Amino acid sequence: MTRPLVTILDDEPEIRSLLADVLEEAGFDTLSFGRARAFEAALATHTPDVCLVDLSLPDTDGLTLVHRLALERGAIVIIISGRAQVQDRVTGLELGADDYIIKPFDPAEVVARIRARMRSVKPATRTGNVATFNGWTAHFERYTLEDEAGTETPFSHAEGEVLRLFLDAPKRLISRAQMQSSLGGGASESFDRAMDVRISRLRTKLREDPKNPQLIKTIYGAGYIFLGDVTWT
Repeated sequence: MTRPLVTILDDEPEIRSLLADVLEEAGFDTLSFGRARAFEAALATHTPDVCLVDLSLPDTDGLTLVHRLALERGAIVIIISGRAQVQDRVTGLELGADDYIIKPFDPAEVVARIRARMRSVKPATRTGNVATFNGWTAHFERYTLEDEAGTETPFSHAEGEVLRLFLDAPKRLISRAQMQSSLGGGASESFDRAMDVRISRLRTKLREDPKNPQLIKTIYGAGYIFLGDVTWT
């Protein structure tokens, strides 16, 4: 059985070595990089399942890289950073990161967080990885939404998690607590804000009227309902 691949991008050699040792012992393969340039070059020949990214990089802005990874790659993106302020965490999640771990960290927690994120994106019981609904087709293998004219719009891994949640439970109320449980988040201001941003971006990509959305309806004080008719293939 193929071991999941985790890439580690951090300019501190001790942290790279520590994470690589712990992850490989836990059953993952790893590739480590101290510079973003080398990391991005490796993506041409490797497809990681999870990317661990430090924000304080010597040759690029970590947040810009996180955003690009979230939009262009299917990997889970987890920020590992010494920036502990709430606004940093909120910004990272808004830009598409799936999780945010603050340094110093317990290596066992990193392993647990990775496993939790990987569990959260395993497909539910269905026949395929493509969903059609109300003139749209969601391709989860390449992270795009396709309209009836064939025009494709990319969505991030984080946005895809939320879309999957809706498409797996159409016409059923999904509470904030259910979203936190399913997506591996804790009850916090940053998680709530990140969910609001992801849902807003999905509505924009689905060309919803922000004042009167027809697919993703907000039930104030309760959660959300997806009103589309969904078929998985």
